[in-house]
Amino acid sequence: MAKRVVVSIEATPKKTFASAMDWPGWSRSGKNEAEALERLATYAYRYRPVARSARDALPTDPIDFDVAEHIADGAGTEYGVPSAVTALDRRTVSAAEADRIARLVEAAWATFDRVAAKAPAELRKGPRGGGRDRDKMIGHVIESDHAYAREIGIRLPTPSIADRAAVETERAAILDVLRTPSDGSPLADRRWTLRYVARRIAWHALDHSWEMEDRTEP
Repeated sequence: MAKRVVVSIEATPKKTFASAMDWPGWSRSGKNEAEALERLATYAYRYRPVARSARDALPTDPIDFDVAEHIADGAGTEYGVPSAVTALDRRTVSAAEADRIARLVEAAWATFDRVAAKAPAELRKGPRGGGRDRDKMIGHVIESDHAYAREIGIRLPTPSIADRAAVETERAAILDVLRTPSDGSPLADRRWTLRYVARRIAWHALDHSWEMEDRTEP
């Protein structure tokens, strides 16, 4: 029997994201809804080890996507970021679910670190001849996580790629926030909810993990 996975669709005329709302980081884009859902399905095999390392289990195939929301978003989605805070992101989070969400985000970071440790300094260029090399990509993820931390009220010095202790300190502070039960309200009196923060951070880490793997010469 197919397992039900709740999905939100975030669409613009040029780009659409399909996000598995109970699985932070499992989110893929396409030119339209059908393509985004197809890519989400094909990436289940890459997300499954992430879930397993978080002591969770992604449903086995066949997976049935239950599209529960359609959101028309703007510039962020068009740029290539799942940027809409949806109704499903505003659900309450129990203590057990908060712990699970934090474990999945931590597993996404661990995946990124593992891939980066094995990747060459120079990555194969993208189809248009561009793309960051390994160290710039690592720095980009660290800088983005710092911005995400500030969005949820964490105020720490900006970590550098060379200061691993500072990176881990900031990650630990983020995980402390994610492990706290929530009524679904925005964190730090801003805009992002706990569920959205988790899926945004995990998506970004995994998106660059998989890009790094794909751009590593065989």
